[in-house]
Amino acid sequence: MKEFARLAVTVFYVGLLRPAPGTWGSLAALPFAWAIYQIGGVWFFAFAIVAGFIKGLYFTNIYIDGKEDHDPSEVVIDEVIGQWIALAPVIYGASMMNIDVTRLWPGWVCAFIFFRLFDITKPGPVGWADRKGGAMGVMLDDVIAGVFAAIVTIGFAALFHLVLM
Repeated sequence: MKEFARLAVTVFYVGLLRPAPGTWGSLAALPFAWAIYQIGGVWFFAFAIVAGFIKGLYFTNIYIDGKEDHDPSEVVIDEVIGQWIALAPVIYGASMMNIDVTRLWPGWVCAFIFFRLFDITKPGPVGWADRKGGAMGVMLDDVIAGVFAAIVTIGFAALFHLVLM
């Protein structure tokens, strides 16, 4: 079970890539997000976020049990979920406009950059959640960073549409 937990939390061992495993995990989240959306649409993507968070909690708890480091760098399931949250407005927007989600590529770039920024710098509530420890702390800081990045992405989309449309 421990090896299966390792497979899950490292997202098929992407978390073992160096340097910057969190960035690799966030990058890996992008094609997964695209595929999930293509398979089942926006509501399936939303479900995948919730299911992935629950799976992340469960397997992270197993993986970190007995480890001194409460948030090992190879654990990137949290980055995947946070990145998906950051992408949610982009995917929702593509769905509402009934266009190919890749046409909103600037939103993908914005969501990626700002998620990484908030995840690395850990401002305010992101840092608070990271200090909680345990599987919930591992997952929650990236959820909050994803929400912050989603808000910024929405802001940039609104600005873009106001200025250029």
